Amino acid sequence: MGDIEAPDAAGPRQSALRSILPSKEFASSRKGMLLIAEVALSLVCFICLAASTAAAFVTVPLLEFLAALFLLFAYATKFNERFKGFVWPLMDFLRCVTAAVIYLIISCIAVSKYVDGSSKAAGMFGFVATIVFALDFYLIFNELANFLKQGRESNEDEPSRQEDGFSDSDSD
Repeated sequence: MGDIEAPDAAGPRQSALRSILPSKEFASSRKGMLLIAEVALSLVCFICLAASTAAAFVTVPLLEFLAALFLLFAYATKFNERFKGFVWPLMDFLRCVTAAVIYLIISCIAVSKYVDGSSKAAGMFGFVATIVFALDFYLIFNELANFLKQGRESNEDEPSRQEDGFSDSDSD
């Protein structure tokens, strides 16, 4: 009897694991690859800083790791499409801008002030993380600018009723 139930037990466990991991389509997309790189680099910086004498800076990589992991999960499971109350691209943009600036500052301090090898490694991975976060906020900024430009062009195409002296509130 146990042999019959054994193959069925592996099925739900495998599907539960697949529901947590991002889909292959999202992971191979540009946004997915950037988020995976941000998660990995933040984790490596966290580990290097925790093992170094520059352990005072360990909070920033940990918070960025958790934020990038949350957004990776949200975008991969389309969680962001269910909650329209948040402006997801703007939140992601602000996260990337602050992360790039803070990683740049921490990396410069870790490389110049501390002499141990793990501080230097954390600084180098921090510089790479700065580039990845900067690339991500540049791409998000371009998408937001194109979205706003398209919205402005669609508003200009509509005929204006205000030229006649009437507006929607006057017709009531």
